[in-house]
Amino acid sequence: MTQNTNYQESTLKSQAIAYKERLNPWAITRLLPDMQRVTVARFRSRSDADGHVQLLRQLIPDGSFTVVFDSQREEVMM
Repeated sequence: MTQNTNYQESTLKSQAIAYKERLNPWAITRLLPDMQRVTVARFRSRSDADGHVQLLRQLIPDGSFTVVFDSQREEVMM
């Protein structure tokens, strides 16, 4: 009897992607006009994100960057 392996593969892939995305909860966002924001990068630790945001602020002094913990993203993926 044949099995539907497509369903199993897609479920496993989505679970793996969800887990991988949860590994990087710290994000650097760039604040734009009209209350918009763009995620620039994601990191596993806050110290990595802080170091990277310092570099971004030196390279782009006119940009407004902030480090955020994206806990809502975990809730959406689960």
